[in-house]
Amino acid sequence: MTWPFDPINSVDSSSKYEGPDNQMTGFYIYSAGYISNMGESLSEKEAISMANGGDYAAQRHLYDLYRTKWFMICLRYLPNKADAQDALQNGLVQIFSNLQNFNHELGDFGAWTSRILTNECLQIIRKNKKDIITQELSNDLPVYYREESGLDKISREDILRIIQKLPAGYRTIFNMYVFDGYAHKEIAELLNISEGTSKSQLFKARKMLQEALEVII
Repeated sequence: MTWPFDPINSVDSSSKYEGPDNQMTGFYIYSAGYISNMGESLSEKEAISMANGGDYAAQRHLYDLYRTKWFMICLRYLPNKADAQDALQNGLVQIFSNLQNFNHELGDFGAWTSRILTNECLQIIRKNKKDIITQELSNDLPVYYREESGLDKISREDILRIIQKLPAGYRTIFNMYVFDGYAHKEIAELLNISEGTSKSQLFKARKMLQEALEVII
């Protein structure tokens, strides 16, 4: 699939975690000014419809709207930047190849694309299955946690750095449950583990995260 932009080869200088930037490839046939002017009056629904019809400028418009969020999702699951870029690239293919399947009346575009990118991250994680910790903790281990996390007191970069340092299994389940809204039953089915494993790893992930936050705050 050809792109109206280069999603991989450079990073936006405005943010360390901004993700793939504005660099155009030879496929891009519209000027940056055209995109900017179009974006001022184009609704998301209109952009999706146009992008589904193959309009490169509309695709670029959607990419610019969501690129930070999309790349952050990949980095949360995959601390290795090359893996995160692979997940983003694969996710973009799935997103722009399946726009006809998105129904604005039934759901939010951001949530729909987030699920696609999460699935691409999980595909890469499954390839490194040895890194997924699936050992169940004892049944009498509590799975309760303190609500106070202190997340509002530290920067986005620090939060991301802490999450990336979690063991792969804890990190994956934490991301799926806390950020992406998966239920333990869904997590268990997707990762081929029990619900008890999902709950216990979430508990340990929260505990490790809380300890790391206490050091920073």
